[in-house]
Amino acid sequence: MDFTLFTDETDVFTVSQLTKNIKVSLETNFSYIKVEGEISNFKKHSSGHFYFTLKDEFSQLSCVMWKFRTQYLKTLPKDGTKIIATGKITLYEARGSYQLDCESIKISGIGELQQQFELLKQKLFQEGLFDQKYKKTIPKFPNRIGIVTSETGAAIQDMIKIISHRFPIVEIILYPVKVQGIDAAKEISDAINYFNKIKNVDVLIIGRGGGSLEDLFAFNEEIIARTIFKSDIPIISAVGHEIDFTISDFVADVRASTPSNAAEIVVPNKFELIQNISNQIYYLKKIADEKISINKKNVKNIFHSYLFKHPFGKINQFFQQVDELKTLNEKHVQVSVERKSQKLTNLFSRINSLNPKNVLKRGYAIVSSNNNIISSSKILKQNDIAEIQFHDGQIQTTIK
Repeated sequence: MDFTLFTDETDVFTVSQLTKNIKVSLETNFSYIKVEGEISNFKKHSSGHFYFTLKDEFSQLSCVMWKFRTQYLKTLPKDGTKIIATGKITLYEARGSYQLDCESIKISGIGELQQQFELLKQKLFQEGLFDQKYKKTIPKFPNRIGIVTSETGAAIQDMIKIISHRFPIVEIILYPVKVQGIDAAKEISDAINYFNKIKNVDVLIIGRGGGSLEDLFAFNEEIIARTIFKSDIPIISAVGHEIDFTISDFVADVRASTPSNAAEIVVPNKFELIQNISNQIYYLKKIADEKISINKKNVKNIFHSYLFKHPFGKINQFFQQVDELKTLNEKHVQVSVERKSQKLTNLFSRINSLNPKNVLKRGYAIVSSNNNIISSSKILKQNDIAEIQFHDGQIQTTIK
């Protein structure tokens, strides 16, 4: 800087004059330089320009990269990436702040916070904290919703507005916490434990609005990850913007891209519910009308049927059929009995023809001795006693 400008203490400069002189001196002495640091607060403007901060352990530097240069980058920069930026120092007169006008960016490594994030992510993944089998189902119609976030941030206002609009009968319970800085992770963890102890809500939303990697880093702490995993209450993680991912997103039962998206996930839309109910009523009415129409037609057909008009005529026909069947059955029984009787008579005749007594009537006799039938004269000896059986009696004789 040309300090000769200030040799006369009586000189008074306007802010614009002073800023202009500082700009000229600064941009003249720092033409093209290379700066190494970690990206933070990265933002891609709708115009296509990139705005971000380069930082190290002690200091930070505002940076800008114009659209006509960003189109040549192979990958989109992101928070936590360590880079070497080449460009020149410029001063933005409207704010009186200096910045690095980047012409090129070269990735040189992973920033410290990003490295911590990756190491913890890998550790918890190997322990199974991200496994789908541990994910709990978010209730479709919650009665109470617990929200763990800052009470002053825009995130809570957006969530209350959306939830109340979509499902106004639900109750919202806010547990206000710090969402960045010292003790933020512990406060969030304590809030989750509180709801699990009281058990007065059906589902929890934890999160905050967008910010840099540093701003969101409370949700990358191990204490929050393990508290979420142990929670009996289903948890939706809603941290930052759609492109932001934190450890809590991977452990939670559901990851919402933004707090507003979490509000849409956690409750149904009353208008959609009303429409669905109306559709169901319409289809049920349609089915009922069709059933009634069919049944009316059936009843009408019955009224005009012969059976309905002449019920006894049909019954009399059945009576006549029964009589015919009865007569036919009696004939079958009579024929069967006559056949059995004739067969029985024939059997009796055969039995009688074989009866020994009938044979004896024809002049035959049976000779026995000592209750044994004598079939030969040689069996009997002189003076043996024998019995002679005739058809009408028995005599005893002595053999001579």
